[in-house]
Amino acid sequence: MLEIVDLRGFTGDPSPMMPRATADLGAARTAVREVVRTVRERGDAGLIECEMRFGRERVDYLRIPEWRIEQALDECPGSLRDALESAAARIHDYHARQAGEERAPFWRIGPGHAQVGEETRPIRRAGCYVPGGRAAYPSTVLMTAIPARAAGVSEIAVCVPPSADGRVHAATLTACAIAGVDEVYACGGAQAVAAMAYGTESIRRVDKIVGPGSIWVTLAKHEVAMDVGVDSFAGPTEVAIIADGTAPPEFLAADLVAQAEHDPLATCLLVTPSRALIDAINDLLPKEVAAASRAADIESALRTYGRAILVDGLEQAVEVVDAFAPEHLELALVDADSWLPKISNAGAIFIGVWSPVSLGDYVAGTNHVLPTAGASRFASPLRVSDFIKSTATIRFEPAGIEWVAPWAVAIAGEEGLDAHARALNVRLDHIHSSMSQDGSAHEAPESPAAGEPL
Repeated sequence: MLEIVDLRGFTGDPSPMMPRATADLGAARTAVREVVRTVRERGDAGLIECEMRFGRERVDYLRIPEWRIEQALDECPGSLRDALESAAARIHDYHARQAGEERAPFWRIGPGHAQVGEETRPIRRAGCYVPGGRAAYPSTVLMTAIPARAAGVSEIAVCVPPSADGRVHAATLTACAIAGVDEVYACGGAQAVAAMAYGTESIRRVDKIVGPGSIWVTLAKHEVAMDVGVDSFAGPTEVAIIADGTAPPEFLAADLVAQAEHDPLATCLLVTPSRALIDAINDLLPKEVAAASRAADIESALRTYGRAILVDGLEQAVEVVDAFAPEHLELALVDADSWLPKISNAGAIFIGVWSPVSLGDYVAGTNHVLPTAGASRFASPLRVSDFIKSTATIRFEPAGIEWVAPWAVAIAGEEGLDAHARALNVRLDHIHSSMSQDGSAHEAPESPAAGEPL
């Protein structure tokens, strides 16, 4: 079922040999711009019009009443509630550790008369987009809202597409209660992104929008990115598995099917020097696919975007995977830890055959909102720092400005910014005038040696 790509002896760029779903964005971008404009200009009326246009049968309300969220929590089956609460605890612990590192206390460096520093503050209001409609993704509620709360965000709003009758899945509402979400709105797609970005009568604008979604959601993020913060621009999901001949083929067949289950556009790569492993997995895949509830989507993904890449050895396997820069990477290797430092580009790395991607999707504690479409070359998973902004602080006294201003004046002169130089020289003139009147002198600090703090 996996088409075999033989790269043994190949020394060029392997990227063209590895499939990744693409889309004709022209028409979609035009449609998204019209939706965003409608919501921005007409508020709730425009939002409701778009909801009805894209499959909603009726819109009785946009904001989910708090009693409905509490009811979902109370009525949630005990096993599911335990699972969500346990996952939430692990996700919180992981991101609380991040928060301790990201939210460093106010600091300054330099002598007292010339200090520069930084302090961090959380954004005030975060908007979390959670996919919905035909399916429920309570895990995405936890993955987006919990890091925001760990960062210190005071207001968290969730937008989730409802079913045609306007209902939001009870499991999603349960997760909102567990994660401490403040507001939940039954709306989705580009119109929900626009509502969070610009505000409507019912939905107050947010400072940043995070969370995965369809191509419409991704393009809407592009459209509003000059007016509101956004996280990564997500594409279809993807997994790459580097495996040696020791990996159990039944494990890897199950992992490939699990990823293909997300989306018929999902990319699933097996990279290995073992032809025997490829053959064993291809023998197992038909049975795995047939047993799955989304067999048609899985088969489509594996046939179109699934590949078994045969390489000379593990060094080449790493080179191939780094060129692809996958969202998820499994190291199904007998000495997996030793290969970890050699990987440069991956959103999340799952080390060893007992660490499938499914754990990261739900309960490992790490975030499952990950860079896709090769963005792991430069982007990171959703994390606490996505909800934190830094502010630089500068405090100079006369002795400090007298020390550094001549350098700034020289640079300003070279750039032709005379007013910048004037803003410095007027202070230097004042300092020198004061010194001549009272006969005192400011004690200039010694210049720091190269590499020392300011």
